[in-house]
Amino acid sequence: MSKVKEFFTYPTFNMDINWAEILSCQQCRYTHKKCFKTRKSNPDISIGTCTVSYGKDNRNVIICPHRLLERRQIFVDCLHLLNSHTPGNELHIVPEVSIPGGSVDYVLVSTDKNRKVKDFVGIELQTMDTTGTVWPERQRLLQELGFEVNEEISEKTFGMNWKMTSKTILVQLLHKIETFESLNRHFVLIIQDHLLEYMKKEFSFAHVTEAKLGDSMHFHTYSLGNIGGTYKLHLQHRLSTDSAGISTLLGLNAKANIQFDEIARILESKISDNTMFEFSI
Repeated sequence: MSKVKEFFTYPTFNMDINWAEILSCQQCRYTHKKCFKTRKSNPDISIGTCTVSYGKDNRNVIICPHRLLERRQIFVDCLHLLNSHTPGNELHIVPEVSIPGGSVDYVLVSTDKNRKVKDFVGIELQTMDTTGTVWPERQRLLQELGFEVNEEISEKTFGMNWKMTSKTILVQLLHKIETFESLNRHFVLIIQDHLLEYMKKEFSFAHVTEAKLGDSMHFHTYSLGNIGGTYKLHLQHRLSTDSAGISTLLGLNAKANIQFDEIARILESKISDNTMFEFSI
């Protein structure tokens, strides 16, 4: 049985879905664009694997960061970190913002009626990096769904790069959190609960405590469960620390400094009707 649990954002256990249309469109429901994960030998073909089953306990592991955008819940769960947001302000989600220390996946921005930045929260998404290839599992899924697969399905499998994924993101956080901390703003890492479990075992997390607004660095972890016949994200834990806490985890150090007005100008240049944060209650 294929280990692919979500294919182009749809649960693979649902046989009532029009899989032929899904496979033809190759769309991601969360970005409203073609799935960006394409096959190296044929970039016209999107792989479309969002979530896979892994390990002896068959845990559902998310391997695509766009999967975390479901219902835009991760942004709703960061609203309380906008210290200077007031009723009547506009909310915007600005992707890929460059700051000292690297690029931030998303910035949740509060602006006044003239779209002048009043507050912002940096948000970074991290899902699991795989080793090997998920392609054979994808092709096995197509067979199970009744499609003809015109190639021999390889026995090669995939693994999870727990160590590299966690070490890489923590190093990146160290360089970025100092920028947000110097501005007295919050920075949030969005991860799945499985990755947090690994980090707690491999790094010293004793000083990373239950979330406090006074801390600049926040961890929001999500579980993925079958709720009402579909997979759904659920906020599991909120933890926090500061730049010194991240340094303690890694024994590294980095310096960054940027003024509020500088980052506000960057954000205002990217804000438009297309970045408006709209959600249903």
